Amino acid sequence: MASDIQPAHPGRQRLNRTFMVAPIVCSILALALVLGNVAAHVPPQRDEGAAAHAFQLLIAGQVPLVMLFIATADWTRPARPLLAMLVQALAGLCALGALAWSGY
Repeated sequence: MASDIQPAHPGRQRLNRTFMVAPIVCSILALALVLGNVAAHVPPQRDEGAAAHAFQLLIAGQVPLVMLFIATADWTRPARPLLAMLVQALAGLCALGALAWSGY
């Protein structure tokens, strides 16, 4: 029965890898944005500035990327996609935790 399983299309694998890494990169950029503002001693602002909007876009933009990752994942071996989703979630929580810690 194992011979009936077809390997994933190479283009789909490349897309899946892109959708796996992109949310992590977005989280790292959001974290860098927060830490950069803290390092530059930028005080919290009454009105949301460009940095706040960029942070929001980086975090919200991860939702469709994760959905596309789930859609293109090879679920015949669920350990790899689940591990990747765990890393994506931890990276997002790091960015959100830094935001909460900084008081912005």
